[in-house]
Amino acid sequence: MGRKTVLHDLHGALGARMVDFGGWDMPVNYGSQIEEHHRVRRDAGVFDVSHMCVIDLRGPGVRAFLSRLLANDVGKLWKSGKALYSCMLNEAGGVIDDLIVYYQGEQWWRLVVNAGTRDKDLAWMRRCASEWQAELFIIERTDLAILAVQGPQARSRVASLLEAEDREPALSLGAYEARECGLWFVARTGYTGEDGFEVMLPAEEAPSVWRALNAAGVASCGLGARDTLRLEAGMNLYGNDMDEQHHPLESNLAWTVAFEPAQRDFVGRAALERLRSAGVPHKLVGLLLEDRGVLRAHQRVIVAGEGEGEITSGSFSPTLERSIAFARVPRTVTDVVQVEIRGKWLPARVVKLPFVRHGRVLINL
Repeated sequence: MGRKTVLHDLHGALGARMVDFGGWDMPVNYGSQIEEHHRVRRDAGVFDVSHMCVIDLRGPGVRAFLSRLLANDVGKLWKSGKALYSCMLNEAGGVIDDLIVYYQGEQWWRLVVNAGTRDKDLAWMRRCASEWQAELFIIERTDLAILAVQGPQARSRVASLLEAEDREPALSLGAYEARECGLWFVARTGYTGEDGFEVMLPAEEAPSVWRALNAAGVASCGLGARDTLRLEAGMNLYGNDMDEQHHPLESNLAWTVAFEPAQRDFVGRAALERLRSAGVPHKLVGLLLEDRGVLRAHQRVIVAGEGEGEITSGSFSPTLERSIAFARVPRTVTDVVQVEIRGKWLPARVVKLPFVRHGRVLINL
């Protein structure tokens, strides 16, 4: 039996099918995974992401610590509530984890890291803080739950549950901004390619808020739909599309690495600069299957005259009604590849990511 979120009993009462996910007992769907996917694209759905880890960093040394710890540059963050997506790297440039950092003030920053990496992330941060003699406290917020409410109607549905004085400020948040609304921390972030809020709130409130969202027309959604939504939106999954053996430059995450200012010496920088100078041999691309079949992680990819690659994430796309994937392939690939599916080689077209954002199909079918 895996670890449980505070919503575990409610998931059972709602008929969820539970699976192990990173050591947690989590809902994969509540019935039709495809219908849950469409509800998020067309209306609003709520996901339990309380298995993810909220970490508060407090103290005068946080900015300097994060500037060295993260590949993206927290020097971009000066407005309270502003957020940034970044990778946290090892010395070889491999990805320890990807995360979101929120700036609340010079002595209060918040990180949200992945569930399956929380223990190693905390250990790494504490080790670095000790070695660098950073002036800060690292606090794991086990008292909080996280609800991800996503879809074109998601923000208005969440706002209806806020106190009157918090509704307009919450609805006025820009992308990758957050604010405190009473005891809730409301962030305009997400992992589906749709608009919405990720709400961090006292764990004991989560079941009643979930029920209130259901009553307001927000569908309960499981991690199955979350995976197909993020795949369509071109968003990486840690452990599949990047990990400690793969660096951001070969994982379609070069945009998250801030090499400027040149004097900022973040962990992994030297390794990435060597890789960049030598020429990165592989890249992560989108694939659209041109035949019938389902693309899955670890399937072989053949590129005529240029070598092999591998599917890192793949699934049937409910929006496109086609099979799609991410694949790590030789950097010169631009057109069509062959994918091995059950002993057969089927053609797949290389396409620019993302496949779908904000309900719009962005590729030619």
